[in-house]
This record gives sequence, structure tokens and C-alpha cells, in this order.
Amino acid sequence: MHATTILGVCRDGQVALAGDGQVTFGDMVVKHGARKIRRLHDGEVLAGFAGAVADAMTLFEKFDAQLREWKGDLRRAAVELAKEWRTDRYLRRLEAQLIVADADQILVLSGEGDVLQPDDGIVSIGSGAPYALSAARALAAHTKLTPKEIVAESMKIAADLCIFTNDQVIIEIAPGEEAETPSEEETKPAKRTRRKAEQP
Repeated sequence: MHATTILGVCRDGQVALAGDGQVTFGDMVVKHGARKIRRLHDGEVLAGFAGAVADAMTLFEKFDAQLREWKGDLRRAAVELAKEWRTDRYLRRLEAQLIVADADQILVLSGEGDVLQPDDGIVSIGSGAPYALSAARALAAHTKLTPKEIVAESMKIAADLCIFTNDQVIIEIAPGEEAETPSEEETKPAKRTRRKAEQP
């Protein structure tokens, strides 16, 4: 469920959401450039997921419908999705966590009914979350980097430390900006030297 890293930073009226591209099946890496960040509500809202892809797509559709119903009110849409997710017999079986954000706020949603807004505007989910979150908080506290720069540097650190996270990172910005995606050369599988060191 958590074999990925999604990181969001809200700072100075801008939100950056980043996700790595690695997909694992058991102990095997099956994809390096998966897209785990989506734009919803005509591109005004960003959403990222950690968990099963099919489950996440179902939740994205539900959340997009809530955004339309509540005319883009992120917090209200998040609360209504969390209610439905917790109480619906089908939805509560879905295994995923979501980060959703617009230009003003960033929230974490879970199937337990949680809708959490971080005090410092920085949040992360997935197996590499502790590394990405720690790096982002340090950079936010001691530098004047933009949200985009903070998530980019923090995801590099997470990729170096978490074996379920790679460095093929996609970054989305709100207000709108084209996604920053890895170049063709960058999407080639990176050599993970530390895995060799783990072998006897």
C-alpha cells in the first residue's frame, strides 16, 4: 500500500505536489515512470495517491465529483469524500491515501475518515514519507526555496534512502503550470548500487 512517495508543500500562495514513478509488484520493480499525480476540477486542484492504482482512480473520480458539487471548495469536498469513504461498504475496502491541494491549502485524506491539514503546509505519504517530509521541513525552515524547488530536492533525498522510491519524479504546481516530467534519458532505469551491497 505504501510503496511510493508523494510530497506536497504549500508556501507563499503556491502549492507543489511531487510523486515518484516506481511501481513494485511484490519484490520486483515493474515500472519506473508511473504518474501518481493528477489535476482535477479543470486543473485547479492537485491530487496524489499512495496505494493500489485501481483504488486510487476510483477515489479520484469520487473526489472530482465532490469538487463539482461543491463548486471547487476543496475542504468541503474532502470532508464529504472522507465521510463516504468511511461509511460506504465498497469504498471502505479501498487501500489508498490521498493528498489533495489547491493554491491555498493542502490536505491528507484516508479511509479512516481523516482530513488533515498540516500546520506547516508540508505533508507526505507513502513508504518514503519520513525522509521526504524531514528534508522538506529542513529546507523550508532554513532556505527561501520555492515549493517546487523544495519538493524536487526532498524527493531526491527520499529516492536515495527508500528502496520503494525512485528518482523519476513528476511535479505539479498550483496555480497551474505544466508538469515537470523526467526527460527520455532520465526515464531509463537508474542503477541502484545499494541493492548490490545488500546481497551477501
